[in-house]
Amino acid sequence: MDDHRPIRSFGRIKARALKPRQAGLMDTLLPHLSVPEEGAIEVSGPTVLEIGFGGGEHLAAQAAAHPETRFIGVEPFMNGVGSCLRHIEEGGLTNVRLHMGDARDVVSRLPDGCLDLVYILFPDPWPKARHHKRRLIQPDFLGELARVMKPGAELRFATDWANYAAWTLEHVTRDPCFAWLAERAEDWRKPWPGHVTTRYEAKRLGDCPPIWLRFLRAG
Repeated sequence: MDDHRPIRSFGRIKARALKPRQAGLMDTLLPHLSVPEEGAIEVSGPTVLEIGFGGGEHLAAQAAAHPETRFIGVEPFMNGVGSCLRHIEEGGLTNVRLHMGDARDVVSRLPDGCLDLVYILFPDPWPKARHHKRRLIQPDFLGELARVMKPGAELRFATDWANYAAWTLEHVTRDPCFAWLAERAEDWRKPWPGHVTTRYEAKRLGDCPPIWLRFLRAG
């Protein structure tokens, strides 16, 4: 057993059985859209990474709105991947690639300075203090994000847990590679332009209204 694997930053990977259509897409469509399981991931042109895309509503909508951009979506939850595949098929999208698993496995294999934008929307909050080590936002991971983001690229993070927002703000602003873009309270109280509401966001399962944080990958 590998004792050096990172602590898992997400919870369950499957709930109910997939619907027949989604199960079929997992067999027929996903193999054509999946990023390589091993080795370097080649990237060319404008590229956006969405970590934890949930049911894929936001990812598919952004890909449809920006057909000239390549989107890489990462989600460990099988039911979410099945839902996303349905959105991709219905939209006839050809600019999306997926990975069902840990985002860190993908980021570690991306080339330096290849991403124009990174979304982390409503990740698992791990609200109990003893579980904070499981949160995705950690200094080491931020260092990897900084490596793969272009200077001037944006990191967009949203959560409806107040402590996770404070945690993220503290960790990201402590990293000299990132600068917080907020100038007034409205900048973190309202979503950025072009945001598409996700099913999770609409459920309001957290302890506060959504908080929207934007960071610039400094020069």
